[in-house]
Amino acid sequence: MSRFLGAAIAATIALVGVELAAGYAGHSIALTSDAVHNTADVPTLVISWLAARWALRPPTAEKTYGYHRGGILAAFVNAMLLVFAAAYVVYVSIGRLRHPVEVHAGLMLWVALVALVINGGIALGVHGHRRDLNARTVWIHNLGDALSNIAVFAGALAIRWTGAQWIDSALGLVIGATVLWTVAGILRESGHILLEGLPRNMRLEDVARAMLRVEGVQEVHDIHIWTLGTDLQALSCHIRIPDMHMDGCERIQARIRETLERDFKITHITVQFERAGLPAEAGPYMPEPVRGTRGEG
Repeated sequence: MSRFLGAAIAATIALVGVELAAGYAGHSIALTSDAVHNTADVPTLVISWLAARWALRPPTAEKTYGYHRGGILAAFVNAMLLVFAAAYVVYVSIGRLRHPVEVHAGLMLWVALVALVINGGIALGVHGHRRDLNARTVWIHNLGDALSNIAVFAGALAIRWTGAQWIDSALGLVIGATVLWTVAGILRESGHILLEGLPRNMRLEDVARAMLRVEGVQEVHDIHIWTLGTDLQALSCHIRIPDMHMDGCERIQARIRETLERDFKITHITVQFERAGLPAEAGPYMPEPVRGTRGEG
């Protein structure tokens, strides 16, 4: 899967270059918009590729959490740049609607066909791995790209048959707006992860109540849940339990870990136990260890 995603990234970047060159040579804002649209999918491919490769890399003395955030940071920076690119495409498209430019429909047809083959091939390649969240994301994005390529191809045919040059500008405007909508989602999600927000698919109260259902847990507080990287979630909290031996604490901890992993897919768990039922003025108390004397036989 990692090799296929690497090849998909290379093919997508090459396609972006071809579409930009063809859009400039053929005076087609639709091809330029589709190039920006394909560029918006590069972060998704890169995140999936990095997740597949970096998940196998162990943490280091400096990177104690590993490299899971690298892909998220790359997606955030890339999305910021794409906002300006997509806004420029929309601006040019509006200008072209007012003052149409002759478009080389034949060049649009061939480039759209090449793009359809590449994006359709990537979508088909990951189709069988859709149970994996990363693969499903790549499949959805490239399927959308393939539909965009079909729209450009159909627009080129319409321009060739009717001579209506405004169709190219209209397609560019629609695709540019679609890119802005897609990039907004990438920015929102990557920013949420970088700010260590609660994962979108869970509620803090639900997680706390699930831990409270574990026998022996009397209170859960100071709970934090965040995303380290793709499909890697972490939790830390304080839990009050009755006074008991260490083996009892370990049993409770094991049940909490099992519940969180099974019900919420949280795998990095840090729990600090506190003794329940102590009065507010109570302090720590540890009797001195019993030591034998030399005079004892």
